[in-house]
Amino acid sequence: MEETTKKIIKTKVGTVVSDAMDKTVVVRVERRVLEPEFKKYVSRRKKFFAHDEKNECSVGDVVRIEETRPLSRHKSWRVVQIVKKGFGKEVALKE
Repeated sequence: MEETTKKIIKTKVGTVVSDAMDKTVVVRVERRVLEPEFKKYVSRRKKFFAHDEKNECSVGDVVRIEETRPLSRHKSWRVVQIVKKGFGKEVALKE
């Protein structure tokens, strides 16, 4: 009997905050977590370096990224889909 093991691929949705590098974008992923001490929801942010093969993402775009093998020292995610086109640098700089 052969057992097939299917790998679960992690995906995240976030906003592109930088596209200054070649074939790389920086994606900020925001999530809401319950703060245990005060019982309130707070937002946590994390930045991911993602591979953008065709250089089609720009600042402010909402993109879906998925985990892949390490492509460089910091990059182990790649852009799968542009969910929504942004409106330029003004959108990403507001925090």
